[in-house]
Amino acid sequence: HFGDWVEQLIAESTGKEGKGILPVIREAPGKPELYGPDRVFVGLEVNGEPLPALFIRALKEAGHPVEILRVHEPGDLGGQFFLWMMATAVTGYFLGINPFDQPDVEAAKAMAREAVKAYQASGRLPEETPALSFGGVDVYGQVTGKDTVSALEGFLAGAVPGDYIALMAYVMPTDETDILLHVFRTRLRDRYRVPVTVGYGPRFLHSTGQLHKGDGGRGLFIQLTADSEEDIPIPDEPGAAASSMTFGVLEAAQAMGDRQALLAKGRRVLRLHLGPDIIGRLALLTEGIL
Repeated sequence: HFGDWVEQLIAESTGKEGKGILPVIREAPGKPELYGPDRVFVGLEVNGEPLPALFIRALKEAGHPVEILRVHEPGDLGGQFFLWMMATAVTGYFLGINPFDQPDVEAAKAMAREAVKAYQASGRLPEETPALSFGGVDVYGQVTGKDTVSALEGFLAGAVPGDYIALMAYVMPTDETDILLHVFRTRLRDRYRVPVTVGYGPRFLHSTGQLHKGDGGRGLFIQLTADSEEDIPIPDEPGAAASSMTFGVLEAAQAMGDRQALLAKGRRVLRLHLGPDIIGRLALLTEGIL
């Protein structure tokens, strides 16, 4: 889980004032030609668990910068925490930003609170009209295609070197969704040759969420939402039976707030609502990217 901590440290500390460094974790190794000149590869190697030597050699031979850090025993991990924090602070100095604040995290929270207020007043969240409905998926945003895959392809047609794609999954984390999102991101990377990140919402709002809104606007954001398979009421007071809102509503409000905050920043956003069949719809999306 060290990568999760590094992701939050770098993204939340450097992604602001139109600047930022995008951390890409858990990415499947690919051919060197898939990566642009904006990549730096850092490997953390543990004694007895060597990193893939052929992949590292291929990256170096292709001219990509590679740095391998080695951990010899569990106690060395503390040194890694210090190293990455110090490096991030120094990076903030050279970028000309304050690495110790998070000015854009509050934007999504504020808009989510407005959505919750609307729900409490009317019993429903503000309604959004899909631009396209096809095969059980509702598509929200500027759409040029006539089906879900062509709408996605039309959205991503604007990807250029230096951009990145962010998959923002407001779905239940499971082994199946992990695998499908991993395959989906890999196919997107291989086709468009830009970095692709994956984050489960609302968790990522406190990691890459700051970078999404504070960097130079190079992201293409694909928000994945779905119907709640199991919804649980939130007690109005601790221990009370009365409830005026469920966790499903709260999650939907947070997704809505994040999307509105991105749009307010001029970001490119496409929302795909998968309905109740998360696995089936993700599989179809993945198969459509060739």
